[in-house]
Amino acid sequence: MNDIEFQNARDMMVTNQLRPNKINDLLILDLFRKIKKETFLDEKDKGIAYSDLDIELIDNRGYLKNLHLAQLIQNSQIKKEHKVLHIGGLTGYVSTIISGICSELTVLENKNSLLEQLEKNIKYLKIENIEIYNQNFQNGFHQKSPYDIIFIDNPIQKVSDSIKEQLNSDQGMLIMIKKINENFSHAYKIIRDQNNYTEEYLFDIFTNFELYKDKKDFIFND
Repeated sequence: MNDIEFQNARDMMVTNQLRPNKINDLLILDLFRKIKKETFLDEKDKGIAYSDLDIELIDNRGYLKNLHLAQLIQNSQIKKEHKVLHIGGLTGYVSTIISGICSELTVLENKNSLLEQLEKNIKYLKIENIEIYNQNFQNGFHQKSPYDIIFIDNPIQKVSDSIKEQLNSDQGMLIMIKKINENFSHAYKIIRDQNNYTEEYLFDIFTNFELYKDKKDFIFND
């Protein structure tokens, strides 16, 4: 596909996948239309960049369907002044979208092959409000906390109190995907009010992705 064909595919993705499913934030739609997802993919996956498919990159991790990514981002209600933590940056596609909405973005990635591509892509795009760290996902990143939004866009079994405590105590929001079984997950948002946390179910996600396998150190408060 050439540049014009990719642009047409992006336009069709917005028209046929996002808009009919209540993605109505104009800034989000504009970012999905403008950001070249194919740039963040291996050659073998570029042709399906704008299809209604998950794209696996490594070890059961990858980019969810475009609609699910847009739903997660829209539900996060990111504002220009927000400070955001993105856990699991992959090669930078979702991070690039989020960086176009928020003030400051911290991105964690701990797979060296992905980290190299992530850093290369962010440098190439000259994005100045992203800082990238090679960090254990389970611990979050206390050094830059508190965060207005913590964003986790691959499923996890449970979320730690440690990560939730990194939220802004005044309405900080965690967007996450809780793995229910091998191929099925629920998207949630968790809002912090001082030491209280309220949880809201958002939508179903059918995927076999999982951000990490270590389940021992996590407690999910239902």
